[in-house]
Amino acid sequence: MSVYLFASLTPKPEHVAELEAELRGMVAPSRAEAGNRRYDLLRRADGVPGFHLYETYVDEAAVQAHRESAHYLAYRAKVGAWLAEPPDVKSLTGVDVAA
Repeated sequence: MSVYLFASLTPKPEHVAELEAELRGMVAPSRAEAGNRRYDLLRRADGVPGFHLYETYVDEAAVQAHRESAHYLAYRAKVGAWLAEPPDVKSLTGVDVAA
């Protein structure tokens, strides 16, 4: 069963550009993971600094593989001090999802 993640990240004002660069760098390697079906980076449309990730994985094992990947671990090691608050990550299950 697919696993859907929705993560919201709020950067400190002085780290918006750095966080965006790191998040952009996560897109290609995350999409290349064997268990990844979708990895989208979104920005708030109202101009308030904030980013969101919409991710879909084939199963929980694929989510775990993502969290253990070299690119994810490197990203996590860099961004902690750049965030105004801890990431808000929601794990979701599909109810009626387009193919």
